[in-house]
Amino acid sequence: MKRIVNLLLACFLLINLCGCAEIKNEQTTIPTVSEDAENTGHSFEVHYIDVGQGDAALVLCDGMSMLIDGGKPQASSIIYTYLKNLNIVKLDYIICSHADDDHIGGLSAPLSQITVENVIAPETGTDTRSYKSFIEKIQAQNIDIKHPKPGDSLNFASSTVKFFGPVTEKYDDLNNSSVVMKIIYGNTSFLFTGDAEREEEKEILDKEFDLSADVLKVGHHGSKNSTTYPFLRETMPKYAVISVGADNSYGHPTEDVLSRLRDVGAVVYRTDTQGDIIAESDGKTVTIKSKKNEKQKSVDSVYIGNKNSKKFHLPSCPSLPKEENRIIFKTYEDAEQSGYVPCKKCSPQSFFKNS
Repeated sequence: MKRIVNLLLACFLLINLCGCAEIKNEQTTIPTVSEDAENTGHSFEVHYIDVGQGDAALVLCDGMSMLIDGGKPQASSIIYTYLKNLNIVKLDYIICSHADDDHIGGLSAPLSQITVENVIAPETGTDTRSYKSFIEKIQAQNIDIKHPKPGDSLNFASSTVKFFGPVTEKYDDLNNSSVVMKIIYGNTSFLFTGDAEREEEKEILDKEFDLSADVLKVGHHGSKNSTTYPFLRETMPKYAVISVGADNSYGHPTEDVLSRLRDVGAVVYRTDTQGDIIAESDGKTVTIKSKKNEKQKSVDSVYIGNKNSKKFHLPSCPSLPKEENRIIFKTYEDAEQSGYVPCKKCSPQSFFKNS
């Protein structure tokens, strides 16, 4: 009888061990980060990489690495060089937010040149050349793609990743099949939204997840159909990062979104004007620095007037006045009501009407 009991106990333990998965659909305890993270070897950084009109972010935590998207196919060399400069020879995770070219295209280089341990992506694919290449390179490394479900989580070194979307993948638009996830490090958090638009945002809101975040990677490059007021009211980010290409044909980021971000008091950073953006956390506070135009920050989400000429400009205008001659307007209407006229070079009136 004793032998039978021991045998049953051994079988029970074996089943439990084999049942553990990389992504767990259960409540996960958030690892505690020491107040003095530097002295205990803990570290956390997010590199929002400037890949033009696309998305790419590299997350580094305690020596582990996670690449979230890779921009368009032509950004492949940018991603590979960025990783090489940081001496990254292995990626613990690649997360493909969704199958659009401007997110998946640049993943070909790391999948070809670097060892990848895990790949996470939505179930919904497409028949584009970029997506087919993505699948081929994953298969070449003998990696099984994991598909996260809402409520799933995983431990990433001393941080925790929580998945909120996609809730469903029934939409014709690939944007609404985006992986939406939050990375929590100590008392700080970072929300990544892919290209999720209002439909997916609503589905996630209906699930009543805790969406609050210190840093928001703005959805769909600042498209007016993303980053809605209901979603922002739950997120309330201190900082917002927009990954977007300079002078893109879509008019991203739109004034609609920039206005919403102003309303919640978020400090806006943009890759088109500030290049690579790096957010660092010590577990208590977040510090952000950019490759260029460090002082620009939320000026990108307003209009800049010239006190002398009485003209107002887009923040990207090459004819901006000197700092001492600048006046900031939060909206297009504010500038007009103050007696300022739009600059002919950057045409803020065209931007305003097309947004």
